[in-house]
Amino acid sequence: MRVEIDEHSGFCFGVVRAISEAERALADGEVASLGDIVHNRVEVQRLESIGLKTISHQDIAAIAGKRVLIRAHGEPPKTYALAKEAGVEIIDATCPVVAALQRKVKEAHKKMSEVGGTVVILGKRGHAEVVGLTGQVDGDAIVVENEEDLQTIDFSHPIYFLSQTTQSVEKFRRLTEIMLERLPDKTMLTADDTICRRVSSREEHLREFAAKHDIIIFVCGRKSSNGKVLYDICRQENERSYNIEEAGELRKEWFEGVESVGICGATSTPKWLMETIANAIVSIEN
Repeated sequence: MRVEIDEHSGFCFGVVRAISEAERALADGEVASLGDIVHNRVEVQRLESIGLKTISHQDIAAIAGKRVLIRAHGEPPKTYALAKEAGVEIIDATCPVVAALQRKVKEAHKKMSEVGGTVVILGKRGHAEVVGLTGQVDGDAIVVENEEDLQTIDFSHPIYFLSQTTQSVEKFRRLTEIMLERLPDKTMLTADDTICRRVSSREEHLREFAAKHDIIIFVCGRKSSNGKVLYDICRQENERSYNIEEAGELRKEWFEGVESVGICGATSTPKWLMETIANAIVSIEN
């Protein structure tokens, strides 16, 4: 049985940067991450084993004088204000792509305010990045996850449409087309595809990777929004795709009669974890 790890899978630039910032800061003492530094439980546990603590927003006031890391997903302005008021030092590891999008959201809101329009963001409600984006404009934006959510939009006014960085390009385009059909004048829509190309470029490759193997083992944390998008792509190309978080979830019967196995993952999946799972698969065969 041949086992191949997808060379394009694994941490994106923003996650690599955030984890590097955390490891560098830990070398100088205690650091707390505001929320899981990455949506992968196994990687979070690894970092916690070397001293990283994970806290919530409610804990900020209690760590006065200490350091807190803003993860790649970014945060709304009120978080920075809260930390400053509490005397907490911030290590800002917001992904540069996310930071640029935060600025775009503010600019879009300003433009829409001038014409009575609405800012609409394609994203997962409650996701850390989306919370940070809507927080740039005090929540004055509509978040849509699918076509059904478009009914919450007033199409008699201009719309500025943006996207969470890890959403599906295909979904953004489809929703853009639907909005254009519903608007009385196509010029009323500004569609700004803000999906990270370092992430979206993986989609086409992943389709090819999933199709060339007998089965696919897709590795990602349960909280990973990007993982859901990419796993769905694998399922479209190969119905024998299995989504797991760690090696203990592997089942021997999946591999019976199988000649090739492809292992891939989300932008929040560490390479070392995919390698561990590859070794576990080989052990199952033996």
